[in-house]
Amino acid sequence: MGTLRKIAELAGRWFAVLVLLGGVAGLLAPAQLAPLAAHIPLFLGIIMFGMGLTLRGSDFALVAKRPWAVLIGVVAQFVVMPVVAWAVGGLYGLTGMALLGMILVGSAPGGTASNVIVYLGKGDTALSVTMTAISTLLAPFLTPALILLLADETLDVGFLDMFGSIVQVVLVPVLAGLVVRALAGKYVEKVLPYLPLVSVGGIVLVVLGVVAANAETVLSTGLLLALAVITHNLLGLLLGYGTAKVAGLDRAARRAVSIEVGMQNSGLAASLAASHFTPAAALPAALFSVWHNLSGAGLATWWSRRSETR
Repeated sequence: MGTLRKIAELAGRWFAVLVLLGGVAGLLAPAQLAPLAAHIPLFLGIIMFGMGLTLRGSDFALVAKRPWAVLIGVVAQFVVMPVVAWAVGGLYGLTGMALLGMILVGSAPGGTASNVIVYLGKGDTALSVTMTAISTLLAPFLTPALILLLADETLDVGFLDMFGSIVQVVLVPVLAGLVVRALAGKYVEKVLPYLPLVSVGGIVLVVLGVVAANAETVLSTGLLLALAVITHNLLGLLLGYGTAKVAGLDRAARRAVSIEVGMQNSGLAASLAASHFTPAAALPAALFSVWHNLSGAGLATWWSRRSETR
């Protein structure tokens, strides 16, 4: 078990590199790995169950203690990223499934790795955990509404269809994990150190499947889409920090809001694309998954070397 724990720690530390390698593998063996795309909802459900195991009821207490900080963060999450996705997509001339994929990413809740990034960057980890939990619980309502508001009005999918998908692959697994933690906390504590293997492995499988299913598109138009994704993420990080600063939050809280806004649950975006649209609509999510872990890790490293008051 000691060896397995070390492997889990390495997986968490080298998350971004493993996801990048997954993308490369998808390009090198598209025929063999493309079938994984059909199982993205399952992979995401497993990841979200693991996330639920890390949460406790007390994680939601911050809503009552610091409602202003939580409100600012969650509102920024569901306003900044969707609008920026739509604007950046238009700026880069993206259309069709590429633009829809950008909006899918922008409309998703906070990313599953954001709490670790905030911790490493000496940010307000409690605020980060609370924001992730709240935005995930709100996702079944807000994510479909934002997609239908910002995307092409002729989309052949309804609010209730997407609502049901998000409930199944996000809300139910998270709540199940919360219940298991509440009922068997003593046993769950023992497996928590190994959970990075679940989240990292799940995201790598999602990226493998999406990139493999879109290998030709990645090679032909991937550069433009990658630039759009990078711009989206960097603007999210910057505007998230700026919003928190204008709202008067302290430095640690600004860092938490920045990461929570800039890092998205790209697995959910990929799952919605695979379930309701086309594999091409999942490509921005796969690229975002690779990039936001790299940018988040880099930002956390820079912040960790600076005083929290600087």
